[in-house]
Parts: sequence; structure tokens; C-alpha cells
Amino acid sequence: MKFMKLGTKADTFYTEQATRTLISEIAADLVIQINDITYLLHKFPLLPKCGLLQRLCYDTSDSESVSLELHDIPGGEDAFELCAKFCYGIAINISAHNFVPALCAAKFLRMNDSIEKGNFVGKLESFFNSCILEGWKDSIATLQTTATLPEWSENLGIVRKCIDSIIEKILTPPPQVKWSYTYTRPGYTKKQHHSVPKDWWTEDVSDLDIDLFRCIIMAIRSTYVLPPQLIGEALHVYACRWLPGITKLKSSGSSASQREESKEKNRKILETIVSMIPADRGSVSVGFLFRLLSISIHLGVSSVTKTELIRRASLQFEEATVSDLLYPSTTSSDQNYYDTELVLAVLETFLKLWKRMSPGAVDNSYFLRSIRNVGKLIDSYLQVVARDDNMQVSKFVSLAETVPSIVREEHDDLYQAINIYLKVHPDLSKADKKRLCGILDCQRLSPEVRARAIKNELLPLRTVVQLLYFEQDKGSKATSSHKLPKPHEILLGAKHRPATRDTQSKQSLGLSKEEFNGEEIREKDHHKTKRSDGKLALDLEKKMVIRGDIEETQSEKARVVKDESSSSSKVDLDPKKMVRRARSKSEHGVKK
Repeated sequence: MKFMKLGTKADTFYTEQATRTLISEIAADLVIQINDITYLLHKFPLLPKCGLLQRLCYDTSDSESVSLELHDIPGGEDAFELCAKFCYGIAINISAHNFVPALCAAKFLRMNDSIEKGNFVGKLESFFNSCILEGWKDSIATLQTTATLPEWSENLGIVRKCIDSIIEKILTPPPQVKWSYTYTRPGYTKKQHHSVPKDWWTEDVSDLDIDLFRCIIMAIRSTYVLPPQLIGEALHVYACRWLPGITKLKSSGSSASQREESKEKNRKILETIVSMIPADRGSVSVGFLFRLLSISIHLGVSSVTKTELIRRASLQFEEATVSDLLYPSTTSSDQNYYDTELVLAVLETFLKLWKRMSPGAVDNSYFLRSIRNVGKLIDSYLQVVARDDNMQVSKFVSLAETVPSIVREEHDDLYQAINIYLKVHPDLSKADKKRLCGILDCQRLSPEVRARAIKNELLPLRTVVQLLYFEQDKGSKATSSHKLPKPHEILLGAKHRPATRDTQSKQSLGLSKEEFNGEEIREKDHHKTKRSDGKLALDLEKKMVIRGDIEETQSEKARVVKDESSSSSKVDLDPKKMVRRARSKSEHGVKK
């Protein structure tokens, strides 16, 4: 940073108790009181340069000692001492860090060129225009110090000139940037990168107070020169610089008053950042939105800010990864480690926003692809939160059921999440197991996963029976076919075949909003029917066993003479024995 040196004499000021004076053979005749400090000075060097002191000492004689109180001088005793040393010719250094209080104090004392040519105000203004405003970091540092004297700085035009200088440099094309800047991104070194990054200015600007930072960002946005993503990056850098993480928020060891003061400051920062996010989709990442949302819950921001964050996050929900959703719970009443309520709120808003859109507003194929990506994201998220010892079945099921049935083409990921939950919570009651496994559609499991699920000892008996029923139903359909149809026969048959649930999901690429809602209702009705079928476990077992007996009879007939008849044997309908027999057959088939 640049500085200006004025004066040549040695500094002879010294302190004695609460009194500041300087070594001199002449007795002090000017006593100035500023706050708790008393200055013992002389009229002859100060009065010729200070218009205010001339007016205050106008009615006094030259030999008379004068006492004055200047408690309201801007910058306090430090700024006054700079002005006093200038009058004495003592060497001082003016830089971006002390320029603002020095200029405000000099203006207060009326040290203008009209009082004496080459006075302090003129030299300070010349340094400001030729050095500070020409430099990048000098302008930032000077603007930062205006926070101590906001009214004076605003009235003297310091704030406006600094902001204009900063904005002018930010809008400069990166190849033309020749000044020094701070850029500490991981993996970036200036020696390896000869070109200037587009976001070179974001870290230095993040040192400013939130109000000054907002002035810079809003002025840049009004020019429409920089892309929204660059504005979003600046907001992200500022949030990382000033907003603490969740762990620090929860483990703060300061007093109650300090915590409340810090909380209020962080709340203002967060709400200001949210208000500056560009409306363009993708201007900030969805991970950044989830981080702000997680912090906002702890800080207790306004409902408007929280609603806006949820809305923005839902618009980009399909772009999220599981790591973007993993934030610890901040509420004291919630015993869960992960904040599932946050994810649930964004998911519900995401579904509401898409359902409101008219069929012509968005391509249906893109719509289904996006919501199916969200469905896979939620199932992967469930696999992580299932490892939480304190995760309640009700919250787990609520989050899983919020995803529409049409979204999940397969239930393999959902089964994996349920399996993890059952392993981590071995003491689960039968009712909770029934409720947990009730969200699983056995028909939508792949053959490999269904085979593993049949042998899963953690699943309730009812679910295993359903799995065996669908497995045998599928096997009976396969064995009943004498030959495979030709491709053109498949196509002709598809035209007259009634639509199943899976084909309805695929046909929904062209559904209107009303049809999509109707599809969800039909899916829910089918889901209820599946559950009612699950309640009739013995009926399913009987169907499965009888079907198995018929298949055995048919295979026996095939091995003997075609027209030879045989009677079917009696079967034990004990469900537990039936499950063990089916599992052993499944294992025997795997070995073969």
C-alpha cells in the first residue's frame, strides 16, 4: 500500500499520566481536552493552520493561556494528534488506514488552504485522489475504515469515490488487471496461472462490512456487465468469510449477551446475502443454498428469507448431491443427527412447483427425468440417514413416501435403505417393521435384489411372502410360455395389452398436469391395494403353494406321457415352513 510522509522533525510527544505534551523550552499556553486526554500545546504553531482554533481563541490575548474542550472531534485524540503534529512539523505517515480520521479531523479543525496555503486538508485530498483511488487494495482499506465515521465519510464523499473506484476496477477486463489482489483458492498459484481469474476481486471485497459490500454488489448488478454466476461466487466467498459453520454455532462458548449479539450480526449478513442472490437459475449452487438454509434455521431468520431459500433450493434440487443434504440438526428438540425436516421441506416445495407448471411450460420428458433424479437422490439420502441410531421410523417413512410412486421405476435403492435401517435398528418392533417395509413395492425390485431379499432374515414374514408370491408368479408366467413371440408379435400385442403400472409410468412422458395428478392417485390406490393384499398373508401363501403344486404337476406330466394324469399331493400350509422351504429352493437354485 502507498503512504504519504509529511514533516521532518522528530516526534517529541510524550505521555505523563493522562496528559500528552511535547518537549519544548516554551511553556504551554493552549490546553485542549479530548475525552480523557489533556493536551498541553502552544498557540503559535496551531492557530495559523486551524480556522476553528482561531475563532475559539479570537477574544484572548497572545499571552493568555486558553483551555478548550474538543470532545466531538471526529477520530478522537488519535486523529487530533496527527493534525497537531502536522502543525508542529513533526514527521507523520498517512496511509489508507488512517486517512479517513485524519481528513475528518482536519475538516473539523478547518485546516483548509483558505486558512494557509499548503494546509493539511489540501495535502490529504491530493493523496486521496492520486494514490488511494488509483490503487485496488488502498481503495478497499479506505472504504473499510469509513465504517468508524460513516456520516463524516458520506458527507465528504469518501464512500462514494471509493465505491466508484472499486467498481471501475471490478469491471475492468481480467487481461487488463495489473494491480495486486488476493486470491487464495485451493490449488491456485499465480506462478502456474499467467491469466487473471474472472473472480479475482471477490476475496478482497469480502473484507468489507455487509452494508458496504451490499453497495458494491448492487452497483455491479445494475451495470449488467458481469454474469450472474460471478455475482453468486462473490456472495459465496463472503458467506464463507463471515458466516460460521453449524458446528461453531452450536459450540460457542461465549456469554449469552455475546452469543445474542453475534447471532444478530450473522442474521443480518445472511438475510442481506439472500436478498442479493440473482434471480437467474444457477447463479449460486444448490449446495450453497442448502448451507444458507441450514444456518438460517439456527439463526432464526425471517420467514420470508427462509421461504425464499427453500424455493430457490427446490428449483435446483435435481442438481444436488447427497453431500449437499447432509447437515446436522440445529433444533434442541430433535434428537436426530441429520436435519431431515430441511430436506423434506425442499422436496415438498419441489413437487408443488412442478405440479403447478402447465403442460406447455416445460418439456414432459425433462420433467420426468428431473423428478426421477430427485427420487434417486432421496433414496441415496435415506441410505445415509438410516445409519443414524436416533432416526425415527415415522420420519424415515414420511420422507420416503413423499416421493411420488411414479418417480421410482425400481425400488432397489429404497430396499437398500430399508435393509440398512433394519441392520442399524435390530430392536425394532413388529409394528414398526411392518410400517417400514410397507413402503416397499416388491414388484419393482430387480430379480437380483428380489432374490437377496427373499433370504433376508431381517424382513418381516409378510414381506417375504409377498416377495415369494411375485417371484413364483413371474416364474409361472415364464414356464407357461411354449415359445418366445417374434418382435412383430410383441408390437402387435402391445397395442391391445392393458396398461400396467410400469407402462403407465413410461407413458406419463406425455401426461398433462391433470393426468399426472390422476396417475398419482391411481398409484396410491394400487399401493393401498398392495398393502391390503399384504394383510392377507395366508391367502398369499395358499395361492403361492397351490401355484407351486400346479407347476410341479405340469412339469411331472412333461416328464411322463402327455395324456397320463397324476393327482397333486397335499401341502403343509404353515407359513414359516413354507418360507424356509422357498428360501432353501432359492439357495439351491443359486448353487446350481
